[in-house]
Amino acid sequence: MNLISRYIIRQMTAMTVYTLLAFLALYSFFEILYETGNLGKGSYGIWEMLGYTALKMPARAYELMPLATLIGGLLSLGRLAADSELTVIKAGGVSTRKLLSVLSQFGLIFALATAALGEWIAPALNQKAENIKAAAINGKISTGNTGLWLKEQNSIINIREMLPDHTLLGIKIWERNDKNELVQATEAESAVLNDDGSWQLKNIRRSTLGEDKVETSSAAEENLPISVKRNLMEVLLVKPDQMSVGELTAYISHLENNRQNTQIYAIALWHKLVYPVAAWVMALVALAFTPQTTRHGNMGLKLFGGICLGLLFHFAGRLFGFTARLYGVPPFLAGILPTALFALIGIWLIRKQEKR
Repeated sequence: MNLISRYIIRQMTAMTVYTLLAFLALYSFFEILYETGNLGKGSYGIWEMLGYTALKMPARAYELMPLATLIGGLLSLGRLAADSELTVIKAGGVSTRKLLSVLSQFGLIFALATAALGEWIAPALNQKAENIKAAAINGKISTGNTGLWLKEQNSIINIREMLPDHTLLGIKIWERNDKNELVQATEAESAVLNDDGSWQLKNIRRSTLGEDKVETSSAAEENLPISVKRNLMEVLLVKPDQMSVGELTAYISHLENNRQNTQIYAIALWHKLVYPVAAWVMALVALAFTPQTTRHGNMGLKLFGGICLGLLFHFAGRLFGFTARLYGVPPFLAGILPTALFALIGIWLIRKQEKR
């Protein structure tokens, strides 16, 4: 990598980081405004709110990375053009192909950063944020690697997992007497949530502790009256966009074994695989909207058009995901089509620019 390449990449990287920080500050501000409505619920206070917002930042950064890459690239290349540095660079023998190579290296940096955020950092911290919020607001629930824990009168309930159709798996119930002594332990393979709020337990095994013996029993099905609201258990239902590629792959297989619809998770998987490429694509698209002249009007319109395209990609990706699920678009196409479409637009604009 020569001096010119390092200079361009350094300028674009710095501007992209500044852009990303500005977006994160804006999103965090709105997040805090929204969360103020939950202050005072349970033990959810100002520090819990700030901690929740901070833990959500990596997930926000993951979502905004392609947009920040495009806008950062546009602003830095626009400034180089305005200061005539880009003209001097091209006059020095740097062709459009060479410039695209430099932009590819710049895009690769943020594509790798996007992949790292989406695979290792954001999913874990996002889930931790949701768990902290749910536990603080509701008080009687706790979440962790072993699932959801509930305290209901004299019972302690553990639920390992909730499937997308709200079927509960791996239910364990420990009941105590007034002396805080364990009197009964119940384990159910699964449960269905009834409309009246009760649980319909299935494949039940129960152990009742007497003074000098333990009695065991089993039942195929049993109704459990319980006052726990359905939304308290939503923390078990991890959103597809909050899961890593490895988690999505394993969960899709798990859902298939349980005869569940996997489309929403398959779309999320392909989106997760392709999304880092979007950051690389946006780096190339930035060149298509880089002003070739220093006329103020031309420069302003070009930059505005590029930023609008980036915002369109950011929101169109989400809209297309909903539309794909609604009309049954194959997961592969639903995941790859938005990025591929914007890549083709970028290539067409660059070729059009070169023909002038």
